[in-house]
Amino acid sequence: MLRKIGCFGFLAAFLLIGVVTANFVYGWNASGPLETETAFIIEEGSSLSAVAEQLEKANAIDSASSFLTRAKILGSGDSIKTGEFMLPAGASNADILALLQSNEVVQRMVTVPEGMPSILVYEALMAEPLLAGSVEVPAEGSILPETYSFERGETRQAVLDRMQSDMKNVLAELWEKRSPDTVVKSPGEAINLASIVEKETALPKERRMVAGVLSNRVRIGMRLGADATTIYPITKGKPLGRRIRVSELRDPNPYNTRAIAGLPAGPITNPGRESIAAVLSPAETKALYYVADGSGGHVFSETLEEHNRNAEKWRALRRERGEM
Repeated sequence: MLRKIGCFGFLAAFLLIGVVTANFVYGWNASGPLETETAFIIEEGSSLSAVAEQLEKANAIDSASSFLTRAKILGSGDSIKTGEFMLPAGASNADILALLQSNEVVQRMVTVPEGMPSILVYEALMAEPLLAGSVEVPAEGSILPETYSFERGETRQAVLDRMQSDMKNVLAELWEKRSPDTVVKSPGEAINLASIVEKETALPKERRMVAGVLSNRVRIGMRLGADATTIYPITKGKPLGRRIRVSELRDPNPYNTRAIAGLPAGPITNPGRESIAAVLSPAETKALYYVADGSGGHVFSETLEEHNRNAEKWRALRRERGEM
């Protein structure tokens, strides 16, 4: 009889342990209380205990203490990451810990289009509310136009550093591949001339041809005659919003290639990779002139006489459109 009671007691204890264990495991993998997808931020240096308290306050888990106990026994020993995470609706304790230990940090994006001047890059960074700190207006031509990811709370300086580091790397790579026909004598001159190419044409297929014409002009000491260089010292690259005045065209400041020969004093925008490549490997051409053709591109010519005819066609087209 005692033996039967003992066996029954042992069996009952075994079943109880099984039930408790099953409940313990079930509580780890069961759906959690979150009703909607929720952003959750882990600050640098946060402990798992502190994060568990945050999760309970955010109603992502039922109990911080239960979460910690289950995490120690059933979870991975990997450390939690810093940053912003999106917790799915109904995420289990196991799902949440795995997510916080992963590299699935929410990435935000800021885009620098080709030809965006540094003053506008500065304004874009300062206007992004999820970044921290402040920056100075970066040097013109030091930013590589690209789309950059960042995390909530990251410093603006860190993002700017990546933009400038990418430009240095791309410039170094392209400089090593430069053609012997390039007219520029240094990486700095390459950025300078590329910034003009970037502003002179919006068509990728024309970049090398425009670079070829500008290179020819530099080579013979002819003025580059780019309106964007006239505008730059007035607006720092922002749109002028009006026609250029005659006095501005004649102003012999070190940027105005309408009034001075050679390259301007510095870049007038942040050129993209393709414009830099075009300057370092320009098209082989004898052309010295180009003028808009009315369809977004340009007509190129070798002589002033031919250029004047093309320019008159462009003026006639503008008159027809009511632009003059």
